[in-house]
This record gives sequence, C-alpha cells and structure tokens, in this order.
Amino acid sequence: MNLDREMSRYLVLDEESVRVALEKIDRNDEGVAVCVDTSGLLVGVLTDGDLRRWLVGQPLPNLDQPVGGIVNTSPRTARIDDDARRIESRFDQDVHLIPLLDDDGRCVAIARPRSALYALGDRTVGPGAPCLLIAEIGINHNGSLDLAFRMIDEAVEAGADCVKFQLRDLSSLYSNAGDASDHREDLGSQYTLDLLTRHQLTVDEMYRALDHCRDSGVIPLVTPWDEASMERLEEYGIDGYKTASADFTNHPFLRRLARTGKPLICSTGMTSHSEVRESVDLLISEGSQFALLHCNSTYPAPFKDVNLRYMETLREIGGCPTGYSSHDRGINVCVAAVALGADIIEKHFTLDKEMEGNDHRVSLLPGEFAALVTGIREVEEAKGSPGGRSLTQGEMMNRESLGKSLMVNMYLEPGTVIEEHMLDIRSPGRGLQPNRLAEVVGLPARRPLKPGDVLYPSDVSGASAVAREYSFDRPMGIPVRYHDLADLEPLSNFDFLEFHLSYKDLDVDESLFFDQPLDLDLVVHSPDLFEGDHLLDLSSPDPDYRAVSMRHLQRVVDLTRRLAPRFTKADRPLVVVSVGGFTQHAPADENEKEERYRRVADALATLDLDGVEVLPQTMPPFPWYFGGQRFMNLFIDPKEIAAFSREHGYRVCFDTSHSKLACTHHHWSFSEFVQTVAPHTAHLHLGDAAGVDGEGLQVMDGDIDWRMLSTELRKLAPDASFIPEIWQGHKNSGQGFWRALELLEPYF
Repeated sequence: MNLDREMSRYLVLDEESVRVALEKIDRNDEGVAVCVDTSGLLVGVLTDGDLRRWLVGQPLPNLDQPVGGIVNTSPRTARIDDDARRIESRFDQDVHLIPLLDDDGRCVAIARPRSALYALGDRTVGPGAPCLLIAEIGINHNGSLDLAFRMIDEAVEAGADCVKFQLRDLSSLYSNAGDASDHREDLGSQYTLDLLTRHQLTVDEMYRALDHCRDSGVIPLVTPWDEASMERLEEYGIDGYKTASADFTNHPFLRRLARTGKPLICSTGMTSHSEVRESVDLLISEGSQFALLHCNSTYPAPFKDVNLRYMETLREIGGCPTGYSSHDRGINVCVAAVALGADIIEKHFTLDKEMEGNDHRVSLLPGEFAALVTGIREVEEAKGSPGGRSLTQGEMMNRESLGKSLMVNMYLEPGTVIEEHMLDIRSPGRGLQPNRLAEVVGLPARRPLKPGDVLYPSDVSGASAVAREYSFDRPMGIPVRYHDLADLEPLSNFDFLEFHLSYKDLDVDESLFFDQPLDLDLVVHSPDLFEGDHLLDLSSPDPDYRAVSMRHLQRVVDLTRRLAPRFTKADRPLVVVSVGGFTQHAPADENEKEERYRRVADALATLDLDGVEVLPQTMPPFPWYFGGQRFMNLFIDPKEIAAFSREHGYRVCFDTSHSKLACTHHHWSFSEFVQTVAPHTAHLHLGDAAGVDGEGLQVMDGDIDWRMLSTELRKLAPDASFIPEIWQGHKNSGQGFWRALELLEPYF
C-alpha cells in the first residue's frame, strides 16, 4: 500500500456542506471524501457513487446541508499500526482508499493501493511517464552559493527535470562531531571530512538554493544524511527525499524518512541482494511511496561491474518505479538504462571536472548532460510499445518507390478469368503487393486492363469510389500530373486543376498534353526536390544555395505563366510553394527563425512574380523528402504565419494535414490554429492527419474535427479554393480523390 499522511485533499468536516465535499471529491481525483469532526474523529466516508445515489433520492437536493448527515458511517477502515500487507488485502475494485485510525478513532492517514507511479512535485514518476532526469550537484558547488545558482541554471538549460543536493549536520553525523583535524581517523575519513567541512552550504543557503530551483521550474531534491538535516528539510517543505546508498541499510533512518509521507528515491549501491529485500520490506510495511535506483558505488564504476539488468530484479522486488544512479564514465550506460526501462536517471553534474573533490571527475559538464538528455529523449521516443506493427509514413513512401506490385502483362477484357501467367511482379510498389497473388488468380477482371496496368485492392473487393459531379460552397479541384490530365479532367465538374510538378516536368514540352484550352482556373504546386538532390530552401543561410533555390522557383513561375493561357479562367494563377526552413538533424534555434523568415521574404521580393500569386504552404513538423525525414521550422506556428502574411502581403496555402500534425506535436489547439491562419488563406489542401507524421490520410481516417474545420473556414476563408490532397489519391483512376470529395461534400 501507499500511505498519505498529508490528508487535506481528502478531509472534510462533518459540519461543512455537501457542496464542499463535492468540490473535494472533484479535485482529489480519487472520487472519495473522508468526513471527520473537529477533533479528527472519523465520521464516515462519501464516495462519488454515494453522492449520486443521494442526489437521485432527493426531490430537491440541498447542497448546503451538513455533509455529516449523508456519509457512509460504516466504511472500511484499519488501524495505523496494522501490518501493511493486511491493509493491502482489504482493497478491492470498489474500495481503493482506506482511512487509518489511531487508538482513539482519529483519522491519521489514508491508505491507497500500491502503484508503480507516484507524483514528485508536478511530475509523474514511473512506467509510461517520461524518464525523470536528476542532475546530482551534491556538494559540487564546493560551498559556494553563487556557484550553486550557476549550476542550477546550467542544469535547467541542459534539460534536467530535477536538481539534487546533499545536506549534512556534521556534528550529529560523525562520531567525532565532524572534527576534520582528528588525527585518529583513517585517511579516507580525514579526506572526506575535510572536503565536507569546507564544501557545505549552510541550512539557510540550502533553502535559497532550493528556492532558486523552484523559481527556475525544476524540482529540488536533497539527500539528508542525518535526522537533523531531515528535520531542517521538513521545515522547508521539500517535495521528496533521495536516500544515499550508504543509508539504505540504516533502517531506523529509512523508517523515519518513510513516515514523513514524502516520496522517496532510494539508491541501492553498497547493498547486498538480501539487504535490498529487507529494506524494501521495511518501506512496504511503512506504506512508503518509493523508487529504487540501481547503483554501483564505485567512482568511477567499471562497465563490467555495472550490471544494468539488476534493474529488472529491483522492479520485481519493489513493484515501484526503478532507475539508475550513475557513477560510470560518459552517457552511454544511462541511455542504455532507459532503453531497458529506467524511470529515473541520476547523474552527477559539474561546471569543471578539475575542481577539488572526487565527484567532479565522474560528473557531466552542461554540454554532456544536454547530450544525455537528448539521447534519453530519443530513446524514449524510439522505444514504442509491444504488440502489432503498422507502416510508418516513411515506410509507405519507400514501399511505393522500392517495393513491387502485381501488374498485368496482356490485354484483358472485363470478365476474363485472371491466370498467373497473365501477371508480372515489377516495381514500383503502388498497387497490390506480390503476397496478394493467390487472391487475384481465378478472379474475373473487373475492368479493362492493358499491359503495365497495376492491380489495386478494388480489383479484388470490387468496392471503389466513382467520380461524379459534386456540389461545394467554394472552388474545387484535384491534383494532377501531365500524364493523367486527359484521364481525370473530364470526370467531374472541377473549377480548376492543380498541377503537382516534378522537377523533370519542368523540362518537358507541356503543349503535348493540351489539345485545346480548358475552361478552368489553374494552380501550380512547385516541386520541393530539384535535380542534384537540391531541396528548395529560400531561407538557407548559404547565399549560393539560396540563389539556386531562387532560380528553380523562377523556372516554376515561368512555366506557370506559359500554362496560364491554356486555362480560360486563369487570370492570376496560384503557385503553392514549400519555401524551406528545414534542418536535417535537429530543430533550428528559435533565435534564428526571424532571420530565416526575412530571407524568405527577400528572396520572394527578388523574383519576377508578375501574373502569378505565390502561396507559402503551411508545413508539418517532420516533412518527408527523398533522402529522409527533416525538421521543419517555418510556416508551422500560426502566429508566425499570420505575422508573415501581414508584414509581407502574402496569402498562404493552408494544408490541413500538415498543420494538424504540427498542432499535435506542439500541443497546440487546432481550432485556434484555424482561427489564426484562415483569414490569411487563399487556397486549401484538405487531408487528414494522425499523430505527428501521419500525413495526407483519407478524410475521416485521422484526428481532424471536420465539422469544426468547415465551420471556421466558412466564416474566415469563405472564398478559399481547395483540393483533396490524399496521399496516393491519384491511384486507380483517382479513387482516393473521389472518396475524399464524397466525404467532404456534407461539410463544404
């Protein structure tokens, strides 16, 4: 069990109102209020179920009546000195909170079932929560409060969640009252006492350091080495305690710490397996909320002696959060510990490894600690979860380009029974995978097929969306390429077509694809990738690279002007551009973004844009290009997008899939994003999204609230045109587009 001696979030006086009890139940997340009288005697317990039943039974419920009259006066209780395992056995699915009473019947604590999760400050610690990263300053401040402040600031900057110190009352801790000059002590003790005497913070200085932690947004934690120090920390109001390995067999002190009711993080170095079990039994018997850190208390610990797998044993023994307190060299072992399930990592921290004291030499510098944080967060993201496997966006793209499909090698009329010799297996992988061969053989062809045609799921199921005329409250089109223009354009009542160009399309003779002018408007989507693996980036800090990007974009604009006369309604065609701003290995520094936006504006101002309107496109956080995933930095934040539009006079292409991914990644409100960006929107790419990189999904297959989106766009961007931008929507004669338009029609 876990034991709460701080009971304010549960307790309500019997003379207080039902309304007060209701508020208490709502706030404590336990669904229970414990009712006592003014002397602390237990009156009863009120659960949210009790409260609902009382409300239903009252024709006119009076929430202002005393709560003592409606509580359950015979709740399940236990004595404070009862065995913890006996108390634990009394929990069931209906009872998850038991008041613990003293001999006089006063409620002195609350017992809850043990959990592998607990709260430390504002952080949840345990499985499923982000690893708690503790920067162990210890006494590495070398007795200087100013240095302690600097170390706290550097630890916060490096990404620490918690900063930990050590506090000792040398006069009560040492048998010689902390006399550093005692010639009778062994050399090791003399050295340690000498350091501690000179490198301690006073209690008042420790308080100021802890205040600085809280002011800096990091959890303060302290290892008290004696009861006098613990008492000073209790007076301060510390959130929890870290126990040193040296005290894990100090049962009286361990018991005293447990009885504070504060969460404990206990290192297990210098402790045998049987001693670990004994101390864990003590903590369980005291109802303590605790975590266990595997530790080898050698400075530095040789890699051969680390034995990270012992964390598994600690997890079994304690049924609690587990982690690793590191004294080894570097960061690799800590990162590995997180991969093995560590919930907490503690690592010594310093600003100078050459300072006096042996802890400095096994400590990390700020840059090293930052690298540790990065490595751990990357591993956490990569760990994933057991169970099924689904294709990622990047894998789907590579499966398309590198995989293989079932293709027809002869002309087949509808109804012809398909035989294996009629099929080839060839790249690219845009249709049925070769493992579907047995499903296809023996089926009648459902459509006319010619050599090179790819088979699709609809060739097996028969289910497919069919193009028709649609009714929308704004201009509607679809994305096309030159080669499918003739097949797709006649199929519906489009207002415009959006040409999604490849860089090779810039070199073909576009006249080959037009017999006569089309009574439509025109939109052109610039390639992102150009010959020579050049990704368009108008924000690049490299002027030569930026100049190449500008030349490529000018080619796109020039082509758009050549195409415009072939579209009778193309007065000023739109050109959609991903203007760049990506980085390859990590997000750009926030301080760089303003300059990057300025370079984009300067580049666009330099180009000849006569007769067209360039629309920067809103972007996802992790765009996929040929060559892999990048980090995107521009045209993600709605406030930055709106500011760019206002300052430079550019409207945008609002890609709903991209922007929903960005909102999910940054924990932004998508509705607020829409409200901010929609007034600056000329054109829409409508597609769904899932997670942070599930891009271009079919409408209704992702996380977007389409009713909210359509309502806001109707108010704020009523004239913006749109296409359904569904990944691989053009396959099978545009089947993905027709399905999307069917789904979008009720909303737009």
